[in-house]
Amino acid sequence: MKKTHTLLGKLLDSLGYLCAILMILMLFNVFYDVVMRYLFNNISIAMQELEWHLFSAMFMFGIGYTLKEDGHVRVDIFYDNLSRKTQAMINILGVLITVFPFSLLIIYFGAAFVEDAYQLGEKSPDPGGLSYFWIIKSVIPLSFVFVIIAGIYRLIGEVSVLLGSPVEAK
Repeated sequence: MKKTHTLLGKLLDSLGYLCAILMILMLFNVFYDVVMRYLFNNISIAMQELEWHLFSAMFMFGIGYTLKEDGHVRVDIFYDNLSRKTQAMINILGVLITVFPFSLLIIYFGAAFVEDAYQLGEKSPDPGGLSYFWIIKSVIPLSFVFVIIAGIYRLIGEVSVLLGSPVEAK
């Protein structure tokens, strides 16, 4: 169980690095777009669309990484005062009742969303915009595959707490 937890943690850490790279690429893209627009009066619709594509991918992939790091917003009025084992039971229920079902729904409907975009050859309606919208749309179901992996990672960690042999948090 510990090896699986460690392996999933490393995979999700790689996802965090991917998010950091996407953020840096987005910053360079915005910088380039601003310089070209205001210094050279050269506007590129494709570069503007790429900005929100990079932001969307960074945000969507960041959901799974943030779950792994237990960084999502939570109201801890009562939770902080509970025993660690009670917290573990609440976290297990949260993963089983919310994370897995909602992620599976998003993967299921997201895959159809991507397939439709691919079949239709969907692209930007703006002249000079990006083609192949199915690529950015595929980030939706793929990111929730990572959310499920992060849910499994959290589940292993919380079950280990209940069993009395907690695995390391990272």
